[in-house]
Amino acid sequence: MPKDEVFKEGFSKPSDFKFSSKVAKVFDDMVNRSVPFYDEMQRMIGELSSDHYQDDTNVYDLGCSTGATLIQMNESIPLYIQFIGIDDSPDMLEKCREKLKEHSFERPVKLEVADLNGNVRIETASVVVLCLTLQFVRPINREKLLRSIYNGMVPGGSLIIIEKIIAEDSTFNRDFIKYYYDMKRRNHYSEMEISQKREALENVLIPYKLSENIIMLREAGFKHVETFFKWYNFSGLIAKKA
Repeated sequence: MPKDEVFKEGFSKPSDFKFSSKVAKVFDDMVNRSVPFYDEMQRMIGELSSDHYQDDTNVYDLGCSTGATLIQMNESIPLYIQFIGIDDSPDMLEKCREKLKEHSFERPVKLEVADLNGNVRIETASVVVLCLTLQFVRPINREKLLRSIYNGMVPGGSLIIIEKIIAEDSTFNRDFIKYYYDMKRRNHYSEMEISQKREALENVLIPYKLSENIIMLREAGFKHVETFFKWYNFSGLIAKKA
């Protein structure tokens, strides 16, 4: 696995973070070292999706990046269920294709380039995944995206979300961020790498409170919403259409 050294060199001012070819090459190492319990999150997505898919429907991964979630769900969902992966980065999708080929992916799968800030068409979906994706959608477009997902789901369909969040009580935000950066240090990121990535993400990754995400899901139409994962400033939610 190529090592993430995207922010190892000093910049006078890091540009906004982009899912470029440089990032795509090291993305798997980046998320494993930057996201707490990333492997467990993926395992839980696979577990949840295996209990909520329905026959004659589609399973979507929105912001599928290099395909980790598609590969995880492939292990527990029957091969006759079609997967659809959508990402706005052609470089990430190219890496995804390579990985699916390496894993001898045999099921029907479509990979599409699309911006989730625009009109993304969801059809006959029983499971939709947003793994560390909604946080990159511009706030003004998030409710529209969630309604589009809801409207494209079959009855009983489920939306699985992993998000970076901010604390409900701002008193704890500073502590949670400190614990998060401590985790990055344990995973051998330097102070400069942590600082420069934080600056690059500042205007790109905009987290909400957990309660704000739940309100958005309910306003989009989801009647059943539950938290299934929480680690300081990261959370996992599952929402079900009645």
